[in-house]
Amino acid sequence: MTTASRQGDLALLNDPIAQQLLHSNNPARLAYLWHDGTPRVVPIWFHWDGKAIVVAGPPDAPKIEAIRTQPQVALTIDDASSWPYRVLSIRGTAEVDIVDGVAPEYDAAARRYFGEEQGSNWVQMIDQIMAQTGRVRVHPTWVGILDFETRFPEAVARRMS
Repeated sequence: MTTASRQGDLALLNDPIAQQLLHSNNPARLAYLWHDGTPRVVPIWFHWDGKAIVVAGPPDAPKIEAIRTQPQVALTIDDASSWPYRVLSIRGTAEVDIVDGVAPEYDAAARRYFGEEQGSNWVQMIDQIMAQTGRVRVHPTWVGILDFETRFPEAVARRMS
């Protein structure tokens, strides 16, 4: 009926639904805290390196500094294009570093989202306007999956028991 007891387990990253979403072209939605403590959510390209979700942007982007200051973040990657929805939720700690040129993970994401040729062209353009990239690695500390077949939101699962 439900595998809600497994929610939170990092082993869920190996679940076929998680793997499908981690390798999809769906953007992640990154939630972080602004300097005043209020939440922000942005859609963003990501790259899964097998251990962390990696996002990147201009090193002086306001979200980079906010995440550096308060590194507890959350991500959601979902496929809500048809029923049943599939949702991967991740909470984690972000690590920010600045790399010269375009971060390799951003290059990989551009190619995945755009395809090889357009992704390569995009990265070449970005490389000309940004000497550095702010790279954010989100190290998962909690993982949840909702598939609305065997894993439901907790309140629904309780009523189904």
